[in-house]
Amino acid sequence: MIADALPDHARGKPPEVWFQDEARVGQQGTLTRIWAPRGSRPRAPRDTRDTWACIFGAVCPERGVTAALVMPHADTQAMNARLAEISRTVAEDAHALLVLDGAGWHGAKALKVPDDITLLPLPPYAPELNPIENVRAYLRANRLAISVFETCDDIVARCCDAWNVFANDIATVRSITTREYAKPVKDWGRWYHRLSLHSWTVRPRTTTALRTSDGSGRLKDARRSECRHGRR
Repeated sequence: MIADALPDHARGKPPEVWFQDEARVGQQGTLTRIWAPRGSRPRAPRDTRDTWACIFGAVCPERGVTAALVMPHADTQAMNARLAEISRTVAEDAHALLVLDGAGWHGAKALKVPDDITLLPLPPYAPELNPIENVRAYLRANRLAISVFETCDDIVARCCDAWNVFANDIATVRSITTREYAKPVKDWGRWYHRLSLHSWTVRPRTTTALRTSDGSGRLKDARRSECRHGRR
């Protein structure tokens, strides 16, 4: 059980366990299995260009909700934008334990962690303990594989569509990301989560795409894709 990881102001609040990671999606794409007649060798397109974007995805399995941004780069500034998006999705009066790996921008000094989030780093070399890795594999196999993207806008649009389809399917969100070692329990009048480090889910229905027009790293031209109302 993780109790010492919580700051003093979060004690007594219902905790939420969130898992997060990044997935790079580009023009070179991913191949996957397809249906074909026995004995045949079906053809599939494969691009050689190298334009790409990153899906910054996060999931809360218990609630079946997600938060995601599609960004041009994986860096501290993008991580700060993602933390702000997760914070807006955390339930009112709750506190989020955000499980993440040891990427440099996950623990940078310039990171701005909201008051309702506590970062919980995974042990080294343990990606199998983060179920968001399974989400990345699911999206690649079912929504992003065997595709040719002409422009960066095409990549961003496909990433937004893929994540929104996933986020709207609460049963799939919970099925892929629920883990027995991250279940809430209540003991002695206080909330905890069972997280064993030794054995060791955008506002709902929303994805944001942020792009840069120059190399400065400043976030510009925010575009929000609202699945619920079909707006962009």
